[in-house]
Amino acid sequence: MNRQSAQIPVNASSIFEHLLAGRASCRAFTPEPVPEHTIRRILETAQLTASWCNSQSWQVAVTRGAGTERLRDAMYAVASTGATEETDIPFPREYRGVHLERRRASGFQLYNALGIERRDRARQQEQALQNFAFFGAPHSAIIHTDEALGPYGAVDCGGYVSNFLTAAAAHGVGSVAQAAVAMYPSVLRRELGLDEDRTIVCGISFGYPDVDHASNSYRTSRAPIDEIVDWIDS
Repeated sequence: MNRQSAQIPVNASSIFEHLLAGRASCRAFTPEPVPEHTIRRILETAQLTASWCNSQSWQVAVTRGAGTERLRDAMYAVASTGATEETDIPFPREYRGVHLERRRASGFQLYNALGIERRDRARQQEQALQNFAFFGAPHSAIIHTDEALGPYGAVDCGGYVSNFLTAAAAHGVGSVAQAAVAMYPSVLRRELGLDEDRTIVCGISFGYPDVDHASNSYRTSRAPIDEIVDWIDS
């Protein structure tokens, strides 16, 4: 047994599976702030993320208190106008095939939980705007990277985001990763003091979940591995 495996608890795999299976995107939070020592533990765990050449490509702006309110107000104000900007990372050109099916299923689950009819565009838009209010979360984390790192910097950030979400779950903290927040890079740069050479990847809203809110009452499914994996034996 090598040194690394000797340090791994015998029940580590079941704990990890439990955290992944139990975690879900939280879209309603209580106003209670997360203690700084808990946030630091989440950040320290996420910092263990593997990265390309150990470049640790991510940089994180974490808001709290008045900082969250200032950013929330700025983001919601611009989003409410319907304005658009060119994002640092292009959004998908289109969703098609099974990806479209999964996206629709997820959206319909949310609308059904909230009692929003599929043709009620006004309420759908109102719900979409909650992205920019951080779903009422007391904290946000804006993930950005050096633009010179290109796609691999964003790939590293994706691993970091995933581990942040899982670490948060381990501490009883709800979270949701949000590409929508990256729709207004000029606002984020202005409010967070980010330079033009920073690529804004996404945001994470986090805090303690409002367990009684309808938007937190459902769970999305995952495809079986036989739909995802091709075994190459020769």
